Amino acid sequence: MEILNYLIEFFSQYGYISVFLVLIGCGLGIPVPEDITLIAGGVMCALSRATTHHLSPFTMSIIALLGVLIGDGLMFSLGRKLGPKVTRVPGIKKIVTEKVYVEIQAKVLKYGEKILFVARFLPGLRAPIYIMAGVSHKISYLRFILMDGIAAIISVPILVYLGYFFANDLDEILNYVKHSETIILVVVIIVIAFIVYYNVRKKPKT
Repeated sequence: MEILNYLIEFFSQYGYISVFLVLIGCGLGIPVPEDITLIAGGVMCALSRATTHHLSPFTMSIIALLGVLIGDGLMFSLGRKLGPKVTRVPGIKKIVTEKVYVEIQAKVLKYGEKILFVARFLPGLRAPIYIMAGVSHKISYLRFILMDGIAAIISVPILVYLGYFFANDLDEILNYVKHSETIILVVVIIVIAFIVYYNVRKKPKT
Protein backbone atom coordinates (compact mmCIF):
# COMPACT_ATOMS: atom_id res chain seq x y z
CA MET A 1 0.00 0.00 0.00
CA GLU A 2 2.86 2.39 0.81
CA ILE A 3 4.41 2.22 -2.66
CA LEU A 4 0.99 2.61 -4.29
CA ASN A 5 0.27 5.76 -2.28
CA TYR A 6 3.72 7.14 -3.08
CA LEU A 7 3.26 6.54 -6.81
CA ILE A 8 -0.19 8.13 -6.80
CA GLU A 9 1.19 11.24 -5.09
CA PHE A 10 4.17 11.39 -7.45
CA PHE A 11 2.06 10.90 -10.58
CA SER A 12 -0.44 13.52 -9.40
CA GLN A 13 2.33 16.10 -9.46
CA TYR A 14 3.86 15.28 -12.84
CA GLY A 15 1.04 13.69 -14.84
CA TYR A 16 1.33 11.39 -17.84
CA ILE A 17 5.06 11.85 -18.37
CA SER A 18 5.86 10.53 -14.88
CA VAL A 19 3.93 7.31 -15.52
CA PHE A 20 5.65 6.93 -18.90
CA LEU A 21 9.15 7.31 -17.44
CA VAL A 22 8.54 5.06 -14.43
CA LEU A 23 7.23 2.30 -16.71
CA ILE A 24 10.35 2.51 -18.86
CA GLY A 25 12.32 2.19 -15.63
CA CYS A 26 10.24 -0.85 -14.64
CA GLY A 27 11.22 -2.49 -17.91
CA LEU A 28 14.87 -1.78 -17.10
CA GLY A 29 14.59 -3.47 -13.75
CA ILE A 30 14.10 -0.70 -11.18
CA PRO A 31 12.52 -2.14 -8.00
CA VAL A 32 9.02 -0.78 -8.67
CA PRO A 33 6.23 -3.25 -9.58
CA GLU A 34 4.88 -2.56 -13.07
CA ASP A 35 1.36 -3.67 -12.12
CA ILE A 36 1.21 -1.28 -9.18
CA THR A 37 2.51 1.53 -11.41
CA LEU A 38 -0.27 0.93 -13.95
CA ILE A 39 -2.92 0.85 -11.25
CA ALA A 40 -1.53 4.03 -9.70
CA GLY A 41 -1.84 5.70 -13.12
CA GLY A 42 -5.51 4.73 -13.24
CA VAL A 43 -6.14 5.94 -9.69
CA MET A 44 -4.52 9.27 -10.57
CA CYS A 45 -6.95 9.68 -13.49
CA ALA A 46 -9.88 9.06 -11.16
CA LEU A 47 -8.62 11.54 -8.57
CA SER A 48 -8.07 14.17 -11.26
CA ARG A 49 -11.82 14.31 -11.90
CA ALA A 50 -12.10 16.60 -8.89
CA THR A 51 -9.59 19.03 -10.40
CA THR A 52 -9.49 21.29 -13.44
CA HIS A 53 -6.90 19.00 -15.12
CA HIS A 54 -8.88 15.84 -15.75
CA LEU A 55 -6.67 13.03 -17.04
CA SER A 56 -8.18 10.43 -19.35
CA PRO A 57 -7.77 6.72 -18.50
CA PHE A 58 -7.78 5.99 -22.24
CA THR A 59 -4.90 8.38 -22.87
CA MET A 60 -3.17 6.99 -19.79
CA SER A 61 -3.50 3.46 -21.21
CA ILE A 62 -1.91 4.51 -24.52
CA ILE A 63 0.97 6.32 -22.80
CA ALA A 64 1.45 3.44 -20.37
CA LEU A 65 1.49 0.96 -23.26
CA LEU A 66 4.25 2.95 -24.98
CA GLY A 67 6.29 3.11 -21.75
CA VAL A 68 5.93 -0.62 -21.21
CA LEU A 69 6.96 -1.50 -24.77
CA ILE A 70 9.95 0.85 -24.75
CA GLY A 71 11.17 -0.55 -21.42
CA ASP A 72 10.75 -4.13 -22.61
CA GLY A 73 12.38 -3.30 -25.94
CA LEU A 74 15.44 -1.87 -24.20
CA MET A 75 15.91 -5.07 -22.21
CA PHE A 76 15.57 -7.15 -25.38
CA SER A 77 18.04 -4.90 -27.22
CA LEU A 78 20.50 -5.08 -24.35
CA GLY A 79 20.52 -8.87 -24.50
CA ARG A 80 20.78 -8.81 -28.29
CA LYS A 81 23.75 -6.43 -28.27
CA LEU A 82 25.76 -7.84 -25.39
CA GLY A 83 24.92 -11.52 -25.75
CA PRO A 84 26.19 -13.71 -22.86
CA LYS A 85 28.15 -10.71 -21.52
CA VAL A 86 24.83 -9.23 -20.36
CA THR A 87 25.11 -11.27 -17.16
CA ARG A 88 28.12 -9.16 -16.15
CA VAL A 89 26.22 -5.86 -16.30
CA PRO A 90 25.69 -4.39 -12.79
CA GLY A 91 22.06 -4.78 -11.82
CA ILE A 92 21.31 -7.20 -14.65
CA LYS A 93 23.42 -9.95 -13.09
CA LYS A 94 21.05 -9.86 -10.12
CA ILE A 95 18.12 -10.51 -12.45
CA VAL A 96 19.84 -13.01 -14.73
CA THR A 97 22.01 -15.32 -12.65
CA GLU A 98 23.93 -18.15 -14.33
CA LYS A 99 21.22 -20.62 -13.29
CA VAL A 100 18.44 -18.42 -14.64
CA TYR A 101 20.48 -17.81 -17.80
CA VAL A 102 20.69 -21.53 -18.59
CA GLU A 103 17.07 -22.32 -17.69
CA ILE A 104 15.49 -19.47 -19.63
CA GLN A 105 17.82 -19.87 -22.60
CA ALA A 106 16.54 -23.43 -22.98
CA LYS A 107 12.91 -22.25 -22.82
CA VAL A 108 13.47 -19.46 -25.35
CA LEU A 109 15.15 -21.85 -27.79
CA LYS A 110 12.35 -24.38 -27.34
CA TYR A 111 9.29 -22.13 -27.49
CA GLY A 112 10.63 -19.20 -29.51
CA GLU A 113 8.47 -16.09 -29.80
CA LYS A 114 5.47 -17.73 -28.10
CA ILE A 115 7.20 -17.45 -24.74
CA LEU A 116 7.23 -13.64 -25.11
CA PHE A 117 3.44 -13.50 -24.95
CA VAL A 118 3.33 -15.58 -21.78
CA ALA A 119 6.22 -13.63 -20.21
CA ARG A 120 4.09 -10.46 -19.93
CA PHE A 121 1.94 -12.28 -17.36
CA LEU A 122 4.92 -13.54 -15.33
CA PRO A 123 6.30 -10.51 -13.41
CA GLY A 124 9.24 -12.33 -11.84
CA LEU A 125 10.42 -13.87 -15.13
CA ARG A 126 9.44 -11.09 -17.53
CA ALA A 127 12.75 -9.19 -17.67
CA PRO A 128 15.01 -12.30 -17.76
CA ILE A 129 12.95 -13.80 -20.60
CA TYR A 130 13.11 -10.58 -22.64
CA ILE A 131 16.87 -10.36 -22.13
CA MET A 132 17.40 -13.99 -23.11
CA ALA A 133 15.16 -13.60 -26.15
CA GLY A 134 17.59 -10.92 -27.30
CA VAL A 135 20.64 -13.02 -26.47
CA SER A 136 19.28 -15.96 -28.48
CA HIS A 137 19.16 -13.98 -31.77
CA LYS A 138 16.31 -16.32 -32.72
CA ILE A 139 13.67 -13.58 -32.59
CA SER A 140 13.70 -10.33 -34.56
CA TYR A 141 13.02 -7.01 -32.85
CA LEU A 142 9.81 -6.62 -34.88
CA ARG A 143 8.50 -10.03 -33.77
CA PHE A 144 9.44 -9.23 -30.20
CA ILE A 145 7.45 -5.98 -30.22
CA LEU A 146 4.53 -7.73 -31.93
CA MET A 147 4.25 -10.56 -29.40
CA ASP A 148 4.93 -8.36 -26.39
CA GLY A 149 2.57 -5.71 -27.76
CA ILE A 150 -0.34 -8.12 -28.21
CA ALA A 151 0.00 -9.23 -24.59
CA ALA A 152 0.44 -5.66 -23.32
CA ILE A 153 -2.67 -4.46 -25.17
CA ILE A 154 -4.59 -6.97 -23.05
CA SER A 155 -2.97 -6.43 -19.65
CA VAL A 156 -2.10 -2.70 -19.57
CA PRO A 157 -5.61 -1.20 -20.09
CA ILE A 158 -7.13 -3.70 -17.67
CA LEU A 159 -4.82 -2.60 -14.85
CA VAL A 160 -5.19 1.14 -15.65
CA TYR A 161 -8.98 0.94 -15.69
CA LEU A 162 -8.97 -1.22 -12.57
CA GLY A 163 -7.26 1.65 -10.76
CA TYR A 164 -9.62 4.16 -12.37
CA PHE A 165 -12.89 2.46 -11.40
CA PHE A 166 -11.83 1.27 -7.95
CA ALA A 167 -9.77 4.27 -6.84
CA ASN A 168 -11.75 4.50 -3.59
CA ASP A 169 -11.03 0.92 -2.59
CA LEU A 170 -7.26 0.54 -2.79
CA ASP A 171 -7.14 -2.45 -0.44
CA GLU A 172 -9.41 -4.38 -2.78
CA ILE A 173 -7.27 -3.40 -5.76
CA LEU A 174 -4.08 -4.63 -4.10
CA ASN A 175 -5.77 -7.89 -3.21
CA TYR A 176 -6.85 -8.31 -6.82
CA VAL A 177 -3.50 -7.42 -8.36
CA LYS A 178 -1.85 -10.33 -6.54
CA HIS A 179 -3.81 -12.65 -8.80
CA SER A 180 -4.57 -10.42 -11.78
CA GLU A 181 -1.77 -11.57 -14.10
CA THR A 182 -2.64 -15.22 -13.54
CA ILE A 183 -6.35 -14.56 -14.09
CA ILE A 184 -5.72 -12.62 -17.30
CA LEU A 185 -3.36 -15.30 -18.63
CA VAL A 186 -5.86 -18.08 -17.89
CA VAL A 187 -8.65 -16.14 -19.63
CA VAL A 188 -6.44 -15.49 -22.66
CA ILE A 189 -5.43 -19.16 -22.89
CA ILE A 190 -9.09 -20.22 -22.69
CA VAL A 191 -10.06 -17.78 -25.44
CA ILE A 192 -7.19 -18.93 -27.68
CA ALA A 193 -8.05 -22.59 -27.04
CA PHE A 194 -11.69 -21.91 -27.93
CA ILE A 195 -10.71 -20.15 -31.18
CA VAL A 196 -8.40 -23.00 -32.18
CA TYR A 197 -11.08 -25.59 -31.32
CA TYR A 198 -13.71 -23.65 -33.29
CA ASN A 199 -11.44 -23.36 -36.35
CA VAL A 200 -10.60 -27.07 -36.23
CA ARG A 201 -14.29 -28.03 -35.99
CA LYS A 202 -15.15 -25.62 -38.77
CA LYS A 203 -12.77 -27.24 -41.27
CA PRO A 204 -14.57 -29.63 -43.63
CA LYS A 205 -13.88 -33.28 -43.00
CA THR A 206 -12.15 -35.13 -45.82
